Amino acid sequence: MDQGTQEAKRRRGAAPRVQSPSRGSGKRVTMTDVARLAGCSQSTVSVVLNNTPGIRISRATRDRVIETAKQLGYEIVPGHAALSGRPRQIGIVFDRIATSPEAVVSIDGAREAAWTTGHVVMIAQTLNDAEMEPVTIEAMLRNGVDALIYATIMTRKVEVPAALYSARVPVILLNCYADDRTFPSVCPGEVAGGHRATDALIRAGHRRIAIITGEMWMDAARDRLRGYRQALATADIPYDPSLVREGNWQTSAGFEHTHALMKLKDPPTAIFCSNDRMAVGCYEALKETGRAIPDDVSVIGYDDEEVARHLSPQLTTLVLPHREMGRWAIERALSMPADGEVKKYTVAKLECPLIERNSIGEVGAG
Repeated sequence: MDQGTQEAKRRRGAAPRVQSPSRGSGKRVTMTDVARLAGCSQSTVSVVLNNTPGIRISRATRDRVIETAKQLGYEIVPGHAALSGRPRQIGIVFDRIATSPEAVVSIDGAREAAWTTGHVVMIAQTLNDAEMEPVTIEAMLRNGVDALIYATIMTRKVEVPAALYSARVPVILLNCYADDRTFPSVCPGEVAGGHRATDALIRAGHRRIAIITGEMWMDAARDRLRGYRQALATADIPYDPSLVREGNWQTSAGFEHTHALMKLKDPPTAIFCSNDRMAVGCYEALKETGRAIPDDVSVIGYDDEEVARHLSPQLTTLVLPHREMGRWAIERALSMPADGEVKKYTVAKLECPLIERNSIGEVGAG
């Protein structure tokens, strides 16, 4: 693609390139898939498909979402299961909710799944308080929940509260896991995500690929780096420690480390930023050094934050599957017997889909 055509595409803000999930592939279609193909947010899809009252969305958008859902084979539930007697409840206990939108997204995914069986979702926040967390869990259990989901905002290993081991309802760990593997748990597939992000750059012909990581005490940072290294090894690209920079998830880290990378004797032609905020700083640093994205340097992010769609060019990134994780937790809980056989569970890792936009260019193109 010549530079003029590429620039025109960037000015138009071309829609993300997506592939429709195959109906025969066995992979369930999600709201994420519908949103990508319909060219709108997951929130818009949720409002339309759940027919949420009091929210004005244009008829054209509603028709597009519904048509896309039908095209992909997304199951639209016409109504909720009938309620009778005591309200059917599922409890979700979060360590934190207000600090990040991911918790809200996973709660919405859980709510979507719960409503199909007529369950009300009850949410509590504990802040990991040593005294109030067990009291909160006990209150949930005494309230007669049919299942309890123990959730964290940051993917991490946890010590499961003692009360959950004696609970006589299914217990699921959401975005966390425990060494004893007593309970089913679900987390993002971060190693595979890091591999997918790096492979997108490799497939475009890049071999000098840098990564700006998050703080390495966090599971997400370590796993995304591990996926990066695996992708390089798979492509027979030597690992170069000088191309690995430890960031802190903040815009300033992306800015400072990109400047440092560009001063190398053999600078990278592509940079994998472990989140979109650092990618924003990376963009600014590249522009300060007179380098064009993606003609001179390609960039990929992670998280698919709102800012990714407003950068110029729009940022190719990966989206965390929090909505799908919330749905998985509910569906897994409702498929388990309350007093089932004691067994060890593996951690379910859900895919982080790649959202292709305009920040990756092919080596030698232009």
